[in-house]
Amino acid sequence: MSDETLSLSLFLANEAETIRLGEELALAVKPGDAVALVGDLGAGKSTLARALIRAIADDAELEVPSPTFTIVQSYALRFPVAHLDLYRLSDVSELDELGIDEMLSDGVCLIEWPEMASDVLPKASTILLRLTHEGDGRRAVIEASRRHIERLERVFAIRRFLERNGKASATRRYFSGDAAYRTYELVRDDDSQYLLMDWQPQPPGPALHDGKSYSEIVHLARTVEPFVALDLHLRSEGFALPEILARDMDEGILLLSDMGRAGVLDANGAPIEERYIESAACLAALHEKSMPATIDLPDGGRYEIPRFDADAMKIETSLLLDWYLPHMHDGKPTDDDKRQDFFAVWDQLIGKLADVETGLVLRDFHSPNIIWQQDKPAPQQVGIIDFQDAMIGPTAYDLASLVQDARVTIPPELQARMMERYFDTRRKNPAFDEEVFLKAFAIMAAQRNCKLVGAWVRLLKRDGKPGYMKHMPRTFTYMRAALEHPDLAPLRDWFARAGIDLNSQ
Repeated sequence: MSDETLSLSLFLANEAETIRLGEELALAVKPGDAVALVGDLGAGKSTLARALIRAIADDAELEVPSPTFTIVQSYALRFPVAHLDLYRLSDVSELDELGIDEMLSDGVCLIEWPEMASDVLPKASTILLRLTHEGDGRRAVIEASRRHIERLERVFAIRRFLERNGKASATRRYFSGDAAYRTYELVRDDDSQYLLMDWQPQPPGPALHDGKSYSEIVHLARTVEPFVALDLHLRSEGFALPEILARDMDEGILLLSDMGRAGVLDANGAPIEERYIESAACLAALHEKSMPATIDLPDGGRYEIPRFDADAMKIETSLLLDWYLPHMHDGKPTDDDKRQDFFAVWDQLIGKLADVETGLVLRDFHSPNIIWQQDKPAPQQVGIIDFQDAMIGPTAYDLASLVQDARVTIPPELQARMMERYFDTRRKNPAFDEEVFLKAFAIMAAQRNCKLVGAWVRLLKRDGKPGYMKHMPRTFTYMRAALEHPDLAPLRDWFARAGIDLNSQ
């Protein structure tokens, strides 16, 4: 993407609009960015800076003193923010002592009177904002790289969306970002709070097989359409998902009800038994529903739910070959013979799924994606989020995802109670075959855990996130449990041939 400098010009009619611009800048800046504020005394630099910092802090009362005399005022927020005023510096050499480069390594710098630092600030990551008086208001001219301008234009597009849907006076705060292309904002209007999903189209990535990227092979959602379709359908079936209050399908913007923050873990990160057991019951209720292959969309279109096919299952397990095995062997790639042997085993296991129950697979039904709603009746106590990647496949997958929660140690006794609670409902259906289901459960648990052991290493090696490696021992504990099923003997044997001692992992 080009870093050519582009510009935006905005008229700010009053102080409130200056504050709003500061709050919107807070949604656009990321660690490594510098915001250079230029303007005469009284042009609004301090007002805008204060609004930006308070928005990042999500604290309207945060004290934001002027750095005129201290030169630097630092804030430890969701990322570090340094507020600088360079008016009193007499020589460019004094900038060395401030350490702007270090501040930008993991945070944002907000700089008033930045002229002296013009040769120091990184041009590709600096947003220059000029404020001037114009009539009874102010003119804000923003000069920045294309990627910064595109971020800002997206922020302003969301503002227009909210205005069209009766939320012109709402405040907006960053909430989370679960992917580079999908972020969430908290939107507050009077005494109500909502979540806004900003879903920009995901690039497919490099082709890996038959001209398809990894995300295409495993059927990851690339637009907001699957979320809308599945949300509307599952809510109509009586399950608890966010209500879509307003939508712009073309822009990929949704305004959602806020289901709260209560989850299925206690303050120490341990599983809350009742909530996990009721989550298993919710899955049982879901699996008793027949799922259509296609869902009607509000705009008259139709969404076809993808199938969890052999290609998707196998490429997910290949993360073990691509990341975990090289990690074990000092970076040495997995040889072709071992890869072919591995995939031959998975061809056998996938073949054993021919007679298993299939239905909607939510895909990531585990602790991060379950919201507990205490005052609602079952199954609506169990709020479901992050379901846009759902597929049609073995229903046992989701129960394996829950019972073997990748991020939480579920004691065997609780696992047994969850399974029994699930079966209490399913056994009432004469068409339900418990033995076949348990076979599918073991195969899907092994498939998921093969993916996860590779994913933890990928997060370490590629993404610089070592914290996920703490889940590795638990993942192998779950793997060993899945491999106890007699139908998993071929995979147990492959681990032995590959030199992986499952008991030592």
